Amino acid sequence: MFLRNAPASILGMAPTPRIPAELTKGPFTVEEARRHGVSRASLLGASWRRLGRGFYAWREIAEAPKTRLIAAKLRLPDAAVFTGPTAAWLHGLDVPPCSPIEAAVPSTSSTSKLGGMVVRRCSIPAAETSIRRGLRVTSAVRTIADLACRLPLSDAVALLDMALHRHLVNSERLGDWASTHTGYRGVRRLKRALELADPAAESVMETRLRLLLVLAGLPHPTSQVSLRDDFGLFLARPDFYYPGARLAIEYDGATHRESLAADNRRQNRLIDAGYRLLRFTAGDVLDAPAAVVSMVRRALQARQAMR
Repeated sequence: MFLRNAPASILGMAPTPRIPAELTKGPFTVEEARRHGVSRASLLGASWRRLGRGFYAWREIAEAPKTRLIAAKLRLPDAAVFTGPTAAWLHGLDVPPCSPIEAAVPSTSSTSKLGGMVVRRCSIPAAETSIRRGLRVTSAVRTIADLACRLPLSDAVALLDMALHRHLVNSERLGDWASTHTGYRGVRRLKRALELADPAAESVMETRLRLLLVLAGLPHPTSQVSLRDDFGLFLARPDFYYPGARLAIEYDGATHRESLAADNRRQNRLIDAGYRLLRFTAGDVLDAPAAVVSMVRRALQARQAMR
């Protein structure tokens, strides 16, 4: 009975660290930790994580993007604005926001370098900023335009497809931005990406497959078209379709294995109704792009030869 109720130190066990509830909700300073009974030495323990000079967080939330971004904001000047992928994530896009965290500070700011962050000095008009998830970021249009200007073309188009599909921005506003920022570095790439973008795209790999075909000189396929039989009954909605060749193209992603039987039935219905269907995987698009282009080109040419 004595041993059962004995303190952990007597039994040779490490005491359970004290975790004040007030310190589990977000990043905090050393001074805040002391006010809640946690010493600086205790912050070196396994229960806590350092998020930059003078800031810590409970280990259970320390790697969460929002925690890291709040800590970053506390280290930045009040006028700082999150930019780039960080801003895109705060706007709701599926991009990594903290690799690294990106922010802009006014040109007059003395802040230029902070650990774990890319900080740029530039003046961003208030009209091109907004508040997302409680943090100041570049507006949706400015964020997407900035990224499309600096990313490789295929990545820029994939980003535009994602943003357009989710109705975060529209092509007209991005086009207007490009027209009024003719001297902006990379704006020509933004304009070219807008020409290639397709709001109907439902995944990054669909975008890459479409670009592979279009940049190889093939016609731009129609995306997500509902195909029907001679009686008007719905058959399928392939990722891409060339009406003149009655050629449907599908990208088989990670979920294809789970829906194999349904996919096979859909394929049979299409072929039975006189359509052609080609299917490609990530391995085809990334590892054998020339073979993909060649196969689609032959399918289009074969249909023309039959006319």
